[in-house]
Amino acid sequence: MQPEHAPGPWPELPLEPWRATRDALHMWTQIIGKTMLARCFPQNHWWHTALRVSARGLATPAPLCDGARALDVELDLVDHQLVIRCDGRSMAMPLGPRSVHSFYDEYLAMLRALGVEVHIWPMPVEVAHPVRFDADDAVREYDPAAAHRFWQVLRRCDATLRDLAGSYVGKQSPVQFFWGSFDLAYTRFSGRRAPERPGQDPVTREAYSHEVISFGFWPGGVTQTGVEVAEPVLYAYAAPEPAGFRDAPVQPSAAHYDLRLAEFILPYEAVRTTRDPAAEVRAFSEDVYDAGATLGRWDRAALERPPRYVAERGGAHPDVHPANP
Repeated sequence: MQPEHAPGPWPELPLEPWRATRDALHMWTQIIGKTMLARCFPQNHWWHTALRVSARGLATPAPLCDGARALDVELDLVDHQLVIRCDGRSMAMPLGPRSVHSFYDEYLAMLRALGVEVHIWPMPVEVAHPVRFDADDAVREYDPAAAHRFWQVLRRCDATLRDLAGSYVGKQSPVQFFWGSFDLAYTRFSGRRAPERPGQDPVTREAYSHEVISFGFWPGGVTQTGVEVAEPVLYAYAAPEPAGFRDAPVQPSAAHYDLRLAEFILPYEAVRTTRDPAAEVRAFSEDVYDAGATLGRWDRAALERPPRYVAERGGAHPDVHPANP
């Protein structure tokens, strides 16, 4: 079976022109994500709460459980609607300029109309200045073209990270979209438990219970701690971070270690304008992994596929790299 791929050039996605739409999508995905938190069977590292990149946008990864019924939710960024499906029935809400409060109320009303009652905490998480969903009455902008470009970028990053996963046989996560931090992520595990950090909240304690090296894409914005990143970036980090990691040489040349974020970042614009953006993302991820796994003394022989296997497999699938002839 051929892997999924995303042909065509990687689109522009400067943050400022669509920041208001980005922030609206962040709140909408949080509302959907909290539904998974209430209705999904728990999985390790909170994987049951993450969204996935779908053929049309962002969706719940599997049917949510509501007794004997199956429920799934999709934020369709092609036809620009929120779709809820439950046991053969479906309802849709058009996406457009509106308040978070009105989206929240209509979303819950759609669930009730399908016979689903969900009680969620209406406070956003992992944002600098949270406002309850049911009190956020400012009308948010919605730019359909920008939202569609965002999905196109997610598709390409998703395909590239899933292709990267083929060279690793240790425990690893699916490629997932985390609605709290609003980023796409893929994580490798060493297999060893990580020392517990003082003052960890329950979410962080579970997410980082074991040693990890993570890679992903973030469209930019403001972090929960108020750090501003004014452009979309690819990122990679190790947790816990081994000594010397932040000084490791990492390619391509546009990549650097951001002390504010405690992770390596690579501007998306520097990636998309190269001949082979997917190869740039892969080189960046592999360099950071090499530094983190070597300095962290991971058992790489047991965790990685041998180069011969990857070569026989054909390396990265050519359709993931649209610039290849």
